[in-house]
Order: sequence, then C-alpha cells, then structure tokens
Amino acid sequence: MRIYNIHDAKTQLSRLGEQAAKAGKPMAKVVALRASEPSQIKRFDFMAGQIHVPDDFDRMDETEIARLFEEGV
Repeated sequence: MRIYNIHDAKTQLSRLGEQAAKAGKPMAKVVALRASEPSQIKRFDFMAGQIHVPDDFDRMDETEIARLFEEGV
C-alpha cells in the first residue's frame, strides 16, 4: 500500500489515478489515516485475564435456586 500526503495527491491525482486504474476496475481507496481498518480492530479475547469464572460456577447457589423452585416464588 502506498501512502501519499494531501499535497502530492492533489498535484498528482491524474497520474496516481492512471497507476491505480486497471481495466476499468476500481483499484484505489481514499480513506482518512485515523480510520481503522476492520482487521486492525481487536475484538476477540479483549478482556483476557480480567474476568475470573469460579470453579463451582455451574453449581453456584444451587440450594437457593432449588428452594425458590420448590416454594414457587
């Protein structure tokens, strides 16, 4: 990927367009540099090490839950 500053892009737009064009298909994309590409955004595992799941998670409060079901509350 080539990066050009705004001055170069303005003064050489025709030449840059010719270099980017190929058989009438779009070959160039103009974006602000501050815009993140989707592949750069890390979403998976973003809270690793910050959350602890107890070993008895599947049994937590089972007595209280059973009591509530039995009482019909």
